[in-house]
Amino acid sequence: QVQFVETGGELVQAGGSLRLSCAASGLIFSLHTMGWFRQAPGKEREFVASIGWNGGTLYVDSVKDRFTISRDNAKNTVYLRMNSLKPEDTAVYYCAARRPSGQDYMYWGQGTQVTVSS
Repeated sequence: QVQFVETGGELVQAGGSLRLSCAASGLIFSLHTMGWFRQAPGKEREFVASIGWNGGTLYVDSVKDRFTISRDNAKNTVYLRMNSLKPEDTAVYYCAARRPSGQDYMYWGQGTQVTVSS
């Protein structure tokens, strides 16, 4: 079965930085698009960033120029570096994977809590 282990979520002050990690197993990692999503209490889950099998990246406008998604296929791991964090970034962050030729993200991690204080 596909499994993700997410780490890196912490309590930080506004303006600080964090790096989230998602270690994947049970899939051919290098062939999957990997994404990060987040969900705050009372809000819908939203897309944050993605990186394709070919290295192409996509970001939601609210995190552009602050967050960077990357992947290390040798380690089956995707990262999300978050700089200049804002209180509005507070959410549970989820790692997800979209299989080759798929439209939906089919596999999801357990989530890691990021809290940004004022």
